[in-house]
Amino acid sequence: MLKRPAGDRRLRILEWLKEPGAHFPPQRHADLTEDGVTAAAVASKLGVPRSVAESDLRLLAAIGLLRTRRIRRRTHYRRDEVRIAEVARMFEKGW
Repeated sequence: MLKRPAGDRRLRILEWLKEPGAHFPPQRHADLTEDGVTAAAVASKLGVPRSVAESDLRLLAAIGLLRTRRIRRRTHYRRDEVRIAEVARMFEKGW
């Protein structure tokens, strides 16, 4: 997690996923809050290619800040609030 800087783009993604319904359009086969948001939706909001958004989302998932769920052929991403709180506590303690 500490090898790569957080980056403005990744921080924006985490912020948007706090309230996905306020930042992303409804999805056909998934609930934004329960299931999460697709990489295509994140890419569209960021104005970047889907591969760039997927890279950021995979990194955030790999370090445990996002959870994934496969629905049909797409991966949906949502925040892992418990893990985010744990990481925040580690940094507050001066880790």
